[in-house]
Amino acid sequence: QVQLVESGGGLVQPGGSLRVSCATSAFTLNYRDIGWFRQTPGKEREGVSCVSSSDGSTYYADSVKGRFTIFRDNSKNTVYLQMNNLKPEDTAVYYCAAGRFGSDISVFWGVKSRYNYWGQGTQVTVSS
Repeated sequence: QVQLVESGGGLVQPGGSLRVSCATSAFTLNYRDIGWFRQTPGKEREGVSCVSSSDGSTYYADSVKGRFTIFRDNSKNTVYLQMNNLKPEDTAVYYCAAGRFGSDISVFWGVKSRYNYWGQGTQVTVSS
């Protein structure tokens, strides 16, 4: 079963930074659209960010714009989510997912059902 592997989660103080990673040995991530989602208990999994495979375009939820950055390192077959100025409300389990979109990526990147492969998640806790 194809699986993505997230890493890099942990405990950080408000205002701090953390970088989470998404990797797999099953396929080349550069050929897939990669999304980051997050989920807290009792809430729906929400889209945080996405990077396109076609032109490298990036997309962000309004709540993280200007603080989070998604980027690829193709030499390591890894996609990262750099999170700066973290807030307690960013506390969640963070998941990466891989899919293939067409020209509708800007509209549907945050829709969970559009992704084919998921990781198990990594916990990010923002607390003093």
